[in-house]
Amino acid sequence: MAVYGKRWQSFSTLALGLLGALLATASIFTPSQYDPGATPSFSGDMIISFVGLALVITLSWTSGDLARTRRLAVKSLKDHAERLENERIMERALAASDERNHIAREMHDIVAHSLSVIITQANGARYAAVKDPQIAIETLKTVSDTGRASLKEMRRLLGVLRTDEQLQNRPLPSLSDLDDLVEVARNSGLEARLKSAGTPRKELPAGAELTAYRCVQESLTNVLKHAGTNAQAEVVLTWTYRGLDLRIADNGRGAGAIKLEGAGQGLIGMRERVALYDGTCTSGPQPSGGFAVAVFIPYSED
Repeated sequence: MAVYGKRWQSFSTLALGLLGALLATASIFTPSQYDPGATPSFSGDMIISFVGLALVITLSWTSGDLARTRRLAVKSLKDHAERLENERIMERALAASDERNHIAREMHDIVAHSLSVIITQANGARYAAVKDPQIAIETLKTVSDTGRASLKEMRRLLGVLRTDEQLQNRPLPSLSDLDDLVEVARNSGLEARLKSAGTPRKELPAGAELTAYRCVQESLTNVLKHAGTNAQAEVVLTWTYRGLDLRIADNGRGAGAIKLEGAGQGLIGMRERVALYDGTCTSGPQPSGGFAVAVFIPYSED
């Protein structure tokens, strides 16, 4: 009972054992019924007998209780080990899911932007080849440069997947690369401008700068794809005391971009990226026409 019984059963058994020791001692030292004149003797032998029996019972119960404690401790350790293993499995699954989402966002940013630029440039080269072959040659050079840069990005991403290490063959894009990004958009026929205001209070993490770069890249890609002809875009970086305010606005078909926000993966990926750095990302048509994306990335306060 001490090993396998419930706690109240264990203590009840101990109490009954001690009671049995008392009754056994009393029965041994009680005068015989054939000697009516005798009186009970409460001698030292009676006390020694009771103590001896009680000690045997107590030691037996203690031995069983220690075995019970060991059994429960081993069971608790096994349960704890199982919980830790289950937690490790869940953590690995969550990490794998997060990595898949990250890779999907990277692939979308690389492929969607590059293909949009290549398609736009290829269409322009086809029409320009009839009137001005020199413009067609320059346009095809932009297509080649864009494809080559996208290939390097893809190789970097696939290299990370193969080795599980952050390869340094090509640095990750940052805010300093926005000029080149806007220049590529201009070469694609989009009238784009980049403005900057304020001074950063501290540097943003490399991942946050990459997030800002991808937001501008995705927004300009959407302008090329959905804003229509003769569209203009403006990228404004404003450094405040709290962080970086980023706004990308165009004068294209803003109302038609609502469908893009509801179904496109680009804007969803932008919001997910910005949320990782406790920022906000909003987008929608402008009252005066066109479409705008507003991003805020706060400083990481250590």
